Amino acid sequence: MKRFLLLLLLFLAGCQSKYPIERARYVAPLDTTVAYEKPRNFSTSKGLIIIDPGHGGEDEGTKSLTKPVYSEKSFNLITAKFLVSYLRQMGYKVMMTRTDDTFIPLKTRYEFANNQKPLLFVSVHYNAAASPEAKGIEVFYYRSDDNKDRTQASKKLAQSTLNQLLTVTQAKSRGVKHGDYAVIRETNIPAILVEGGFLSNEEELRKIKDPEYLKQIAWGISQGIDGYLSGQRQGI
Repeated sequence: MKRFLLLLLLFLAGCQSKYPIERARYVAPLDTTVAYEKPRNFSTSKGLIIIDPGHGGEDEGTKSLTKPVYSEKSFNLITAKFLVSYLRQMGYKVMMTRTDDTFIPLKTRYEFANNQKPLLFVSVHYNAAASPEAKGIEVFYYRSDDNKDRTQASKKLAQSTLNQLLTVTQAKSRGVKHGDYAVIRETNIPAILVEGGFLSNEEELRKIKDPEYLKQIAWGISQGIDGYLSGQRQGI
């Protein structure tokens, strides 16, 4: 597992992609931490977005079914850092709930997001299922009868994000769904949780292990976010 992460991070540090990303410094110590150097001289006029790489530290998230076993937490973090970079290039200010392989309690994540008063919150995850046949991308939002405006905004954000992810990746759609997850239930701004594919499906795991595919996931999310916010600015 550690050797895979080392090779993966060394590869993505210098790989060329049709999904443009500014030069960031990636290092691969013996744990799964990925150091990120904040871009300089970027305009952040469009507002603040919070990105939440799911799990971390002792909470590894889901895992692949076959050996070697791959843990979700590392893919979440790498994807989130690509996503942060794309959003900053678009002119957004971005903050993360974690920037390395650290366990952050759920309450700390959503309280941090609420305190920052961002435009929106996006939690990045990958999936697993008992059946190795399960595959595809799904996006969750929290449906609340007490805050219908936030519910509707979150649903629009989820649909915009899923649409762009499917366009970029050509993955199977598992749809936009209601999910009772703390980080999207307890945040008080539009919030979604993205499941970018199944580690338990061999075909999707092969894709997820490829840095180019993680860039595609990040690019799709960034386009979905920007499309949603552009619509909000135009009153759509």
